Amino acid sequence: MEAQAQGLLETEPLQGRDEDAVASADFSSMLSEEEKQELKAELVQLEDEITTLRQVLSAKERHLVEIKQKLGMNLMNELKQNFSKSWHDMQTTTAYKKTHETLSHAGQKATAAFSNVGTAISKKFGDMRRK
Repeated sequence: MEAQAQGLLETEPLQGRDEDAVASADFSSMLSEEEKQELKAELVQLEDEITTLRQVLSAKERHLVEIKQKLGMNLMNELKQNFSKSWHDMQTTTAYKKTHETLSHAGQKATAAFSNVGTAISKKFGDMRRK
C-alpha cells in the first residue's frame, strides 16, 4: 500500500504553471471555520512579525551609518580604499611587472628615436639656411 502511495506523490518541485494552478485554486471551501480563523490569526501574526523585522533592519541600517560616520568612513573613502588596494594588488602581479618593463623599454627607445629625428631635422634646416 505504501509503495502505491509513494507513487502518487511527486518529488519534483512545482513548476510555474503548477504554482499558478495552486494559487488560483479556492481551498477555503475545504476548510472548517475553526481552521479559517486559525489561518487568519497566523496571517496577522506573520504580517506583524514582518513589519517588526523591517523596523529592526531599518534601525540597524541607521546605526551602521552612524558608526561609519563616527569612524570617518563614507562611500567615497571606501571606494578609494578598494581602488587603492586593487591597484596595489595589480601592480604586484608578474604580468603587470613584465608589461611595465616592456613598455618602459619601448618608451626609452621611442624617446631616443624622436630625439634622433629631431636632431636630424634641425641639422637639415641648418644646412638649408646656409645654402
